[in-house]
Amino acid sequence: MKSRFIKSALLAKAQTPFGRIIVLTGARQTGKTTLARLSFPEYTYLSIEDPVMRIEYKKLTASQWSLTFPFAILDEVQKEPSLIESIKSVYDQYTAPRYLLLGSSQLILLKKVKESLAGRCTILEVFPLTIPEIRTTSWDEKIENSLLQDVILHQKDLNGLRPFKLWKDYGDRKSAHDFYLQYGGYPALVSENMNEAGRLEWLRNYIRTYLERDIRDLADFKSLDPFVKQQKITALLTGQLMNYSLLGKEAGISSATAKRYLHYLELSYQVVLLKPWHRNKLKRLVKTPKLHYLDPGIQRTIVGKTGSLSGHEYESAIVAEIIKQLKNANFNGDFYHIRTHEGFEVDLLIEVENGYFPIEVKMTSRVSPKDAKHLLRIGEFLDKPVLAGFVLSQDENFMKIAESIYALPAAMFLS
Repeated sequence: MKSRFIKSALLAKAQTPFGRIIVLTGARQTGKTTLARLSFPEYTYLSIEDPVMRIEYKKLTASQWSLTFPFAILDEVQKEPSLIESIKSVYDQYTAPRYLLLGSSQLILLKKVKESLAGRCTILEVFPLTIPEIRTTSWDEKIENSLLQDVILHQKDLNGLRPFKLWKDYGDRKSAHDFYLQYGGYPALVSENMNEAGRLEWLRNYIRTYLERDIRDLADFKSLDPFVKQQKITALLTGQLMNYSLLGKEAGISSATAKRYLHYLELSYQVVLLKPWHRNKLKRLVKTPKLHYLDPGIQRTIVGKTGSLSGHEYESAIVAEIIKQLKNANFNGDFYHIRTHEGFEVDLLIEVENGYFPIEVKMTSRVSPKDAKHLLRIGEFLDKPVLAGFVLSQDENFMKIAESIYALPAAMFLS
């Protein structure tokens, strides 16, 4: 069992007045159930997927919930949304009971939770394992911050940083990074008893289950074929700008349907749509987003690929890992990409209160100063200072290109 960043935040929140109801949401098989049960062994575990017991739970009054299940984990609660009303009633009438509600899609958040539990619950997202989590060997192990987290959250100074190959745990960090690029971060895949064939089979089964269960939760499809076709197209287009008209044309559907299907992929934690940056914040919402699959193992399995990554796939894998790591650390800034009609672009722009961290992702094994040419100019476009800029690549050498502009190995930055 790997240790999880979110564990400490979950335990701390549960001790506060705002932690009486905690909602854990995220993609299927990201470890929500294991996280909840190991973090709260004293809570009664209730599976709402059991159709027989679901009927019995629906019959309970608020008083009965309070007496019978004062501390409980309700797993896959979106299967019976009426139970959320029951938990709300318990919350309003009694102060002692505490509950964890688990769900596999944001559908639960968009509907009953936001309608019924607004102001009563805390929502936490559970993502696949990050590279620092993959490196852990036990549930109780303290997870080291990655260099990324130290830089963005604590603005660590990189001057004087030792070469990556001289780090005492270089091999372990590089191995975790390479595993992530090949298989992704779903917890089931890190088992030492699973070989490559087993991991690939697990990923194929995951995608099949996702289509049969999660997507059926989100929409009542007469046929899944158009959605499956678009899923494959978007997996091929990861790391690229989204044009809904072209996407719809390729999938044989309208642009409006293409946009709706992409929204389903986003709601079910399969992709992230990176907002475009614009000096006028209102205009950021209407420009073209950039699509990234949240897990490289899932993305590559959808397109049936097991070889080396393309440049766009590598960019998506690195950008997704950055977003997951910072969200795990309760980061409250924003993520963007930036692109002009003249061809100026930066892959990822992280905004914090006092400035920006622009990041370029290059799949090259040999970085040169020209790879940072857009980072050196980005200050011309921004409304706050550049705090530090980074070129992340497969080059294992660390290089200071200019003041506060660095090139360093992605494995070094993210592990």
